[in-house]
Amino acid sequence: MALHKLQVDDFIDDSYKLIAIHCRIEDYRLAYLLNKQLDLKLKRKEKDLDFKYLESSYSIFEWNNETEYIMWNLISNVCKREEDSLSSSGTLFTESEKVLKTFNLISEYQKVDYFIKISDEIQNVNEKLILNKLQAIPQIITSYTVDPLKIKSKDHLIF
Repeated sequence: MALHKLQVDDFIDDSYKLIAIHCRIEDYRLAYLLNKQLDLKLKRKEKDLDFKYLESSYSIFEWNNETEYIMWNLISNVCKREEDSLSSSGTLFTESEKVLKTFNLISEYQKVDYFIKISDEIQNVNEKLILNKLQAIPQIITSYTVDPLKIKSKDHLIF
């Protein structure tokens, strides 16, 4: 009797494009500029992406363009959280020092501030045109495409 195995990877469909953005502005300002420049309608989702038992959370903006069958997502790659530092006991005075910890959604790209994930079923998105429009925004330092197949932590982009 022949055995048939189904691999989980057989059902994963990587039909999305990923664009990395380097800029130092707040997420809501970037979403506004993207809406204006690319003619999008990105809105912040009610719940952020949370990982490692609420250790880090990342803002996410989304727009489902139903006429062109394209889902647009703007995801923050950086989460900065202020935590109490560990101090040794036995001192006369207890001072609580705060330490700023930085977490990244995609750890391979620690310098990237935001990602744009474009999920298109028909494959009709012109990446070069989008990159040219992104470079026209003065607040964006640089932007470039990223191959999703080369990312080790691509599971973080499933939402």
